[in-house]
Amino acid sequence: MNSQRLEKLRDSGLDSLFEAILTLETLEECYAFFDDLCTVNELKAMAQRFEVARMLVEGETYAAIEEKTGASTATISRVKRSLYYGSDGYALVLRKLKECRGGSPSPKASTSPPPSGEAEAREVPHPRR
Repeated sequence: MNSQRLEKLRDSGLDSLFEAILTLETLEECYAFFDDLCTVNELKAMAQRFEVARMLVEGETYAAIEEKTGASTATISRVKRSLYYGSDGYALVLRKLKECRGGSPSPKASTSPPPSGEAEAREVPHPRR
Protein backbone atom coordinates (compact mmCIF):
# COMPACT_ATOMS: atom_id res chain seq x y z
CA MET A 1 0.00 0.00 0.00
CA ASN A 2 1.00 3.57 -0.57
CA SER A 3 0.84 4.34 3.15
CA GLN A 4 2.45 7.78 2.87
CA ARG A 5 -0.35 9.04 0.64
CA LEU A 6 -3.01 7.38 2.82
CA GLU A 7 -1.65 8.98 5.97
CA LYS A 8 -2.01 12.42 4.40
CA LEU A 9 -5.70 11.66 3.80
CA ARG A 10 -6.50 10.22 7.20
CA ASP A 11 -8.65 12.30 9.49
CA SER A 12 -11.75 11.88 11.63
CA GLY A 13 -14.03 13.28 8.91
CA LEU A 14 -12.94 10.67 6.37
CA ASP A 15 -13.04 7.95 9.01
CA SER A 16 -16.66 8.90 9.75
CA LEU A 17 -17.53 8.93 6.06
CA PHE A 18 -15.98 5.50 5.44
CA GLU A 19 -17.64 4.08 8.56
CA ALA A 20 -20.98 5.40 7.27
CA ILE A 21 -20.38 3.75 3.88
CA LEU A 22 -19.58 0.46 5.61
CA THR A 23 -23.05 0.49 7.21
CA LEU A 24 -24.80 0.39 3.82
CA GLU A 25 -26.23 -3.04 3.06
CA THR A 26 -28.10 -2.77 -0.25
CA LEU A 27 -27.76 -1.07 -3.61
CA GLU A 28 -30.84 1.00 -2.79
CA GLU A 29 -29.20 2.25 0.43
CA CYS A 30 -26.07 3.12 -1.58
CA TYR A 31 -28.10 4.99 -4.19
CA ALA A 32 -29.93 6.97 -1.50
CA PHE A 33 -26.77 7.87 0.43
CA PHE A 34 -24.61 8.74 -2.58
CA ASP A 35 -27.45 10.70 -4.17
CA ASP A 36 -27.43 12.93 -1.09
CA LEU A 37 -23.64 13.00 -0.78
CA CYS A 38 -22.44 13.56 -4.35
CA THR A 39 -23.42 15.40 -7.47
CA VAL A 40 -24.43 13.37 -10.51
CA ASN A 41 -21.14 14.31 -12.20
CA GLU A 42 -19.09 13.19 -9.19
CA LEU A 43 -20.84 9.83 -9.13
CA LYS A 44 -20.45 9.37 -12.88
CA ALA A 45 -16.73 10.23 -12.66
CA MET A 46 -16.17 7.65 -9.89
CA ALA A 47 -18.16 5.01 -11.78
CA GLN A 48 -16.19 5.75 -14.94
CA ARG A 49 -12.83 5.37 -13.15
CA PHE A 50 -13.97 2.09 -11.62
CA GLU A 51 -15.08 0.79 -15.03
CA VAL A 52 -11.73 1.88 -16.51
CA ALA A 53 -9.90 -0.06 -13.78
CA ARG A 54 -12.00 -3.17 -14.43
CA MET A 55 -11.36 -2.97 -18.16
CA LEU A 56 -7.61 -2.43 -17.68
CA VAL A 57 -7.41 -5.48 -15.42
CA GLU A 58 -9.25 -7.46 -18.10
CA GLY A 59 -6.61 -6.45 -20.65
CA GLU A 60 -8.63 -3.96 -22.68
CA THR A 61 -6.74 -1.43 -24.79
CA TYR A 62 -6.83 2.32 -24.21
CA ALA A 63 -8.76 2.73 -27.47
CA ALA A 64 -11.42 0.21 -26.43
CA ILE A 65 -11.71 1.76 -22.96
CA GLU A 66 -11.95 5.27 -24.38
CA GLU A 67 -14.65 4.15 -26.84
CA LYS A 68 -16.72 2.18 -24.29
CA THR A 69 -16.47 4.58 -21.34
CA GLY A 70 -15.79 7.98 -22.86
CA ALA A 71 -12.82 8.35 -20.49
CA SER A 72 -9.94 10.49 -21.68
CA THR A 73 -6.51 8.93 -22.12
CA ALA A 74 -5.39 11.08 -19.17
CA THR A 75 -8.04 9.46 -16.94
CA ILE A 76 -7.13 6.00 -18.20
CA SER A 77 -3.45 6.71 -17.47
CA ARG A 78 -4.23 7.93 -13.94
CA VAL A 79 -6.26 4.80 -13.21
CA LYS A 80 -3.51 2.60 -14.64
CA ARG A 81 -0.97 4.38 -12.44
CA SER A 82 -3.17 3.64 -9.43
CA LEU A 83 -3.35 -0.03 -10.44
CA TYR A 84 0.45 -0.23 -10.60
CA TYR A 85 1.55 2.12 -7.83
CA GLY A 86 -1.53 2.85 -5.74
CA SER A 87 -2.86 1.39 -2.52
CA ASP A 88 -4.22 -1.80 -4.16
CA GLY A 89 -7.78 -0.63 -3.55
CA TYR A 90 -8.98 -1.36 -7.08
CA ALA A 91 -7.46 -4.85 -6.98
CA LEU A 92 -8.98 -5.53 -3.56
CA VAL A 93 -12.49 -4.51 -4.60
CA LEU A 94 -12.36 -6.22 -7.99
CA ARG A 95 -11.18 -9.46 -6.35
CA LYS A 96 -13.94 -9.25 -3.72
CA LEU A 97 -16.59 -8.62 -6.38
CA LYS A 98 -15.37 -11.62 -8.34
CA GLU A 99 -15.54 -13.78 -5.19
CA CYS A 100 -19.08 -12.52 -4.42
CA ARG A 101 -20.15 -13.44 -7.93
CA GLY A 102 -18.77 -16.95 -7.53
CA GLY A 103 -15.69 -16.31 -9.61
CA SER A 104 -17.72 -15.32 -12.65
CA PRO A 105 -16.58 -12.32 -14.64
CA SER A 106 -18.35 -9.02 -14.23
CA PRO A 107 -21.60 -8.58 -16.17
CA LYS A 108 -19.88 -6.49 -18.84
CA ALA A 109 -16.76 -8.66 -19.08
CA SER A 110 -15.97 -10.41 -22.29
CA THR A 111 -15.39 -14.13 -22.12
CA SER A 112 -13.50 -14.24 -25.40
CA PRO A 113 -9.72 -13.92 -25.52
CA PRO A 114 -8.29 -10.50 -26.40
CA PRO A 115 -7.70 -9.82 -30.09
CA SER A 116 -4.22 -10.55 -31.38
CA GLY A 117 -1.69 -7.91 -30.40
CA GLU A 118 -3.51 -6.86 -27.26
CA ALA A 119 -2.56 -7.70 -23.70
CA GLU A 120 -2.64 -11.44 -23.10
CA ALA A 121 -2.76 -11.27 -19.31
CA ARG A 122 -6.08 -10.71 -17.60
CA GLU A 123 -4.46 -9.13 -14.56
CA VAL A 124 -2.40 -5.97 -14.59
CA PRO A 125 1.07 -6.91 -13.38
CA HIS A 126 1.97 -5.33 -10.10
CA PRO A 127 5.66 -4.47 -9.61
CA ARG A 128 5.44 -4.72 -5.81
CA ARG A 129 4.24 -8.32 -5.75
